[in-house]
Amino acid sequence: MGYSNFLFLKEELSLIAMIIILLVYDLFGSKKSLNYFHPVACILFLAHTLFNFFPTGSIEAFGGMYIDSPIGDVVKTILNVGTLLILMQTSNWINSENMLIRRGEFYIILFTSLLGMYFMISAGNFLLFFIGIETASIPMALLSAYDKYKHESAEAGAKYILTATFASGLSLYGISLIYGTVGTLYFADLPAGIDGSPLQLMAFGFFVVGLFFKISLVPFHQWTADVYQGAPTSVTAYFSVISKGAGAFVLMNILCKIFSNLVTEWQSVLYVIIIATITIANLFAIRQHNLKRFLAYSSISQAGYIMLGVISGSAMGMTSLVYYILVYMVSNLAAFGVIGIIEQRTGKLTVNDYNGLYTTNPRLSFVMMLALFSLAGIPPFAGFFSKFFIFAAAAQQGFYVLVFIALLNTIISLYYYLLIVKAMFINKNDNPIEPVKSDIYTRISLIVCSAGIITIGLISAIYENIEVFSFGV
Repeated sequence: MGYSNFLFLKEELSLIAMIIILLVYDLFGSKKSLNYFHPVACILFLAHTLFNFFPTGSIEAFGGMYIDSPIGDVVKTILNVGTLLILMQTSNWINSENMLIRRGEFYIILFTSLLGMYFMISAGNFLLFFIGIETASIPMALLSAYDKYKHESAEAGAKYILTATFASGLSLYGISLIYGTVGTLYFADLPAGIDGSPLQLMAFGFFVVGLFFKISLVPFHQWTADVYQGAPTSVTAYFSVISKGAGAFVLMNILCKIFSNLVTEWQSVLYVIIIATITIANLFAIRQHNLKRFLAYSSISQAGYIMLGVISGSAMGMTSLVYYILVYMVSNLAAFGVIGIIEQRTGKLTVNDYNGLYTTNPRLSFVMMLALFSLAGIPPFAGFFSKFFIFAAAAQQGFYVLVFIALLNTIISLYYYLLIVKAMFINKNDNPIEPVKSDIYTRISLIVCSAGIITIGLISAIYENIEVFSFGV
């Protein structure tokens, strides 16, 4: 094991190189050249995404501390695409007068958080995993409080860092107990020492709290609505899609590979948590008037659906989970893109503000409708197929009652998603939101998201290729 092992960290090294380039550019670039910071950052990240687009074979480095798998590469690529779409949607906000002085910091903090998620996904040792989760979480607290001119943003950052610190402390305590009972932190060696003793069960309980917090599962969801509402909209989109997607994948990977001997125990825990998460989030979503809080509870509900893939504990469950993350990404980013445009131009964020939106902004209304239909699981949009496969994965393992409860909850979710559609297309408004224009970057991102919502479910090769990479999980 030598320095040559670093060469196996292709995605991480590529991202670190890009962060260094942007840091030097931000520090030493002339005032005139910094006007092009956003397009340069987008182009560099696009090059990074394309360079790492195709999965490589399984790779181990540093004695098994770092493990790069094909399905892990697929998840990283999905996160890259999602981050690129978010970057494009931030153009108008990050170039606003209040943000110009601190513009470069945003990109560096964002990419540092993504780097932490890379380490989480490829960790083969609890030490690297914890370094990854902290590298991802601390920058996210900074992003929450990034808009220093808004009191709500500072409040969001404070709430996130306090709850994240508490969750990380519990997870670290669980990891220490696991090490104390097994004597190793390597994922490959841990299953042989997991025997289900009371101390190990307690250690497992402490450990999963941290991941439940990151994914916003009930009852560890209390921070979500306040942070989503207070953080800048682009940051909220990042929390909702990128952070949640990485956390869900890592949770399934660890449960299936390390705690496979405790499958009965963690499936029982997830059974209760899934029902509570989907039901409570749906009921609270109905009551929301602020659209960012509305999407916060929607994302909590979606996290519950994602966990159906985790509880199955099978290759089909892994395939369905990754596919669900992909579909959820384009659907949610389409919705946040529309909300971000209107908020930036008009400052309006409530459901009633969207009454009659179609009369003045038909294109934005259409994109929002596509996003909501997909999130609700209405055919033939991509969200229908993602829900079908995630339900099938859980049913394959005999969780019929759980799937039935989830199906009943889709009716509730359909109701509150259609409330927004009704507001835009049916409700009358004497003073609807005036016509708004978006920048070219945001328009491209919305076109990509809309195309994904329409086509991803219809292109069977996407699911089939993910299934190939998930084989053996």
